[in-house]
Amino acid sequence: QAQLQESGGGLVQAGESLSLSCVTKNPTASPYAMAWFRQAPGKEREFVSAFNWPSLKTDYGDSVKGRFIISRDKALLAVYLQMNDLKPEDTAVYYCAAARAYYGGAYGVSSHRTVDYDLWGQGTQVTVSP
Repeated sequence: QAQLQESGGGLVQAGESLSLSCVTKNPTASPYAMAWFRQAPGKEREFVSAFNWPSLKTDYGDSVKGRFIISRDKALLAVYLQMNDLKPEDTAVYYCAAARAYYGGAYGVSSHRTVDYDLWGQGTQVTVSP
């Protein structure tokens, strides 16, 4: 069965950049959407960014818009997150998620809800020091 493999987390200083990778292992089909979420200690899991396969639309959470860029590799069923101008408040465990099929709502619009994604990576720690 399909699994998500994440990599790229690490420790950086404020203002630096980092890139995360998420590759689908043993896929059966292309997903409806792939997304990045993050969760800081004591906080709810937060939507970061998503890529929608049918519409090719990208979406970003307000806190990262203008700094982060999501991209995909169609052949690898992979998504990447280029994180620029990192801030201490970006510190969190970053999770890759995939929706293997359309889950409802407006077609071609990626969900911001964790419940709509049915494949999850194990998470990768991103720590940004002041």
